[in-house]
Amino acid sequence: MNNNLQTADYGYAVSAEERNRVLRNTYWLLALSMVPTVLGAVVGHYFGLLRMSPTVSLIVFFVGAYGLMFAIEKTKESVVGVVLLLVFTFFMGLMLSRLISFVLWRYSNGAELIALAFGGTGLIFFVMASLATVIKRDLSSWGKFLSVGLIMAIVIGIGNFFFFQSSPLMIALLFLVMGISTAFLLYSVKSVIDGGETNYVSATLSIYVSLYNIFQSLLSLLGIFGGDD
Repeated sequence: MNNNLQTADYGYAVSAEERNRVLRNTYWLLALSMVPTVLGAVVGHYFGLLRMSPTVSLIVFFVGAYGLMFAIEKTKESVVGVVLLLVFTFFMGLMLSRLISFVLWRYSNGAELIALAFGGTGLIFFVMASLATVIKRDLSSWGKFLSVGLIMAIVIGIGNFFFFQSSPLMIALLFLVMGISTAFLLYSVKSVIDGGETNYVSATLSIYVSLYNIFQSLLSLLGIFGGDD
């Protein structure tokens, strides 16, 4: 048996060299994507680009985010996909600036909360990426289950935003989204390691969205439970 090929248990036949190349490129592109994200957050915060109503902001977020994700997937085999991914991360930084501005203005320890959320997100990524390298079980069946769970959480969240406006439900949804996104993070990294995902642009997009959701949920929870007026 050729030890350089992924075992047949998962149904993949991708060389170890190819898997390592995709994983390496994914991590490099992920690190690069943090630059436009931070830039977008800074621009949005200091120039107040998102001082719009919450309803309009929500619509802009969903149209912009899902439109760009669709375009990225369509162009992922070319350099256009990389460029669109960086545009997407800048846009996501802009959208994140609304939450960051609120935390900084609302809480006296806002900067500490943001730093803590960033560090916590980084720790979760390190743990999940490390687990992905040692777990032998095939996690490919997780994809549909996690996608359905995330979609349900989004639908319930929209319903809560427009109709219920329940704080306990919002807190429960934040924990749920963070849990699902953490599992998605493990699934995405493991998929690259196992050879199930062979495009580093798609892999980066998946991991980035999970990290974004984790950071946003964690920062919101820290503000709720640890914010100083």
